[in-house]
Amino acid sequence: MQSKPYILFCILVSISCNANNASPFQSDNKLVKLPGSTYNGLNPYKRIHEIPLPAGFTRLKETNGSFAEWLLNLPLKLNKTVYLFNGKEKANQSAQFAVIDISTGNKDLQQCADAVMRLRAEYLFAIKKYEAIYFTDNEGIGYQYKPAYTSARLQQYLQGVFGMCGTASLAKQLKRISMNDMQPGDVMIRGGFPGHAVMVMDVATNHSGEKIYLLAQSYMPAQDIHLLVNPVDKGLSPWYRVGEDEVIQTPEYTFRNGELKRW
Repeated sequence: MQSKPYILFCILVSISCNANNASPFQSDNKLVKLPGSTYNGLNPYKRIHEIPLPAGFTRLKETNGSFAEWLLNLPLKLNKTVYLFNGKEKANQSAQFAVIDISTGNKDLQQCADAVMRLRAEYLFAIKKYEAIYFTDNEGIGYQYKPAYTSARLQQYLQGVFGMCGTASLAKQLKRISMNDMQPGDVMIRGGFPGHAVMVMDVATNHSGEKIYLLAQSYMPAQDIHLLVNPVDKGLSPWYRVGEDEVIQTPEYTFRNGELKRW
């Protein structure tokens, strides 16, 4: 989702809902239900790695400190309702399996590619690889995260990135890979104005060599990052199966085989 009517200077001086040194993870996993909420689903899993696997599958063994391990340990909200940046419920409440407990901000900025960049930046910040937090816009202009190395400064930096970068630019920055080589942290992306991007959050295999995976997205307007259900294979959902299908159908977007990329 590329084009947003924001001026870079205004974005950089604005303050997000995270404009302090607090963690971006929002709650202690208690049920937070806004008045008038119409979606009452509850999620019993506290972390992504707790989501059950189909029989015969095991998760890929991840290296300590890797992006994949970090993603697997992201906290999930008990409340499965997806809220927009303005506190309103998203109209479609059928796309999500669970909601990741990470802040959205109070501006219409953290959309699809932005959520992908947010997760990558938060991981690099967590392991103190500050110099690696770097994104480019559609013209190839780079945006480097610079001191102070605080959570508040990171959120301020990301607001600027969200205003200037999107699916078109991120698709150029990432490298195409095969679906068979999929790992957690990879990105399914179609660059455009708008396009769409979702992140691979978990991958598992069985003895036959079959591979399955979980996807997460934000969308337009900016909204909670959430794990997606599988609308095609409800018996496998929320897992998706790597195959030779020409299309990968997610609840709100259809990708083509060949649109998987890596940092």
